[in-house]
Amino acid sequence: MTSRRSTINSAPRRLAPRLAHSTRIALACTAALALGACAQPWQGFQAGEPESVVIARLGPPREAYDLPGGSKRLMWPTQPMGEVTTAADIDATGKVISVRQVLQPSEFYRAEPGKWTKNDVLVNFGRPEETAYFPLMKREVWSYRYLEDNVWYQLFHFYFDDAGVLRSTQKSPDPLHEHEDNDHQF
Repeated sequence: MTSRRSTINSAPRRLAPRLAHSTRIALACTAALALGACAQPWQGFQAGEPESVVIARLGPPREAYDLPGGSKRLMWPTQPMGEVTTAADIDATGKVISVRQVLQPSEFYRAEPGKWTKNDVLVNFGRPEETAYFPLMKREVWSYRYLEDNVWYQLFHFYFDDAGVLRSTQKSPDPLHEHEDNDHQF
């Protein structure tokens, strides 16, 4: 009987390290979820707040553009390596109209080929990550890094003719995030 008691009494001691390990994993998962739920730079602002509140939180803007009616757009890009550009639209009296992340499909798809110009793209998305000219196509291309659906690293391309008018757009995988182990031979 003595040996049986020691076996029964040792069971909690064997479970203790497992429970501690499980508790640590649970705490780590909880912390990761909590950090993922943190507010993004463009969140938490209210329409009507003074411009100074935005600048106090985000710092001086790296780009600023005039908008119609005396308003302006302030931008905080993370290009060339990042996928986010925070834009704050400020009215003529210095009050916040909106603050949002502009490098995303819903914003890109507002671009109107045949109507928008380089200036429209610049004001809406800021300076591009990269520019290139394709002489056979007679097109200048501006490219912006972004994260689609918070999963896929992409580039969004704007193609301009020689007069600076937007002619087409295209998205493609971002080669910066392509890995050699993703190259499969078929």
